[in-house]
Amino acid sequence: MTRTSLRDTVASRPVVLDGGLATLLERHGHDLSSDLWSARLLRDDPAAIERAHREFFEAGAEVATTASYQVSFEGFGATGVDRDEVEQLLRRSVSLAAAARDAAAPDGWVAASVGPYGAVLADGSEYRGDYDLDVAGLRAFHRPRLDVLASTVGEGADVLAIETIPCLAEVEAVLAELDGTGVPAWLSLTAADGRTRQGEHLWEAFAMAADVAEVIAVGINCTTPVDARDAVPTAGAAFGTAVVYPNSGQAWNAATREWEGQSAFHAEDVAAWVTSGARLVGGCCRVGPEDITALREITRS
Repeated sequence: MTRTSLRDTVASRPVVLDGGLATLLERHGHDLSSDLWSARLLRDDPAAIERAHREFFEAGAEVATTASYQVSFEGFGATGVDRDEVEQLLRRSVSLAAAARDAAAPDGWVAASVGPYGAVLADGSEYRGDYDLDVAGLRAFHRPRLDVLASTVGEGADVLAIETIPCLAEVEAVLAELDGTGVPAWLSLTAADGRTRQGEHLWEAFAMAADVAEVIAVGINCTTPVDARDAVPTAGAAFGTAVVYPNSGQAWNAATREWEGQSAFHAEDVAAWVTSGARLVGGCCRVGPEDITALREITRS
């Protein structure tokens, strides 16, 4: 079927994203403790990923973000998977989300996730931005995966979700690779206290994207709801159209491998996000289908 483009839709109304795919899979009993995280299930249990996407659609999400965040040629290569199979897994991440979309929300969209360099390192560096690569190195890292996922746009995917980017160097790298491709994408950073994880001004990152025609929205994800509240106005002012999907605000204890604290994700916050320019709204880690249902109701009120 022919869908209204996501770019055109967000020009007229907010669109509801999904929540935390990996934490929903954990809720379903899957062990995601390896360096490959939820990407492991693309090989071992793809049906589980499709079911999770479908659950979010049935809860009211209009966009499924694929399980490709942690997929990289380097990460899977370290486990003995060859490049052809990694490419197949990237394409499978899109086909699974598209199948769930077509079954549960035919008018919805699929965003092919492009995770940061820090995801392949599996050491939390996407939340620090202390990379060992310069812009050229980051471009070389992103290029092969971006090429594969970009080729799925129009063939299952509708947009690229370039997400959880922690520093200006990686912003520059992904924008340079995206520029001129004609492939729509949103750019989302992880931030704290109004700055990138490297301490740079968010405004500068968002302003860089304004020169790239392929970008349909800029904003933040996998950031606390408090930081989301503070960053969305910056994204809206710098670019016009903002994307926001924070985590629950709970802290991960690496020693006990448990989440600590109470969720600070409140669907009621979406009204303030929308007022500040957000048109793509959802959740990240620990934000479940029930939260997306509440968020959807508010966007329609």
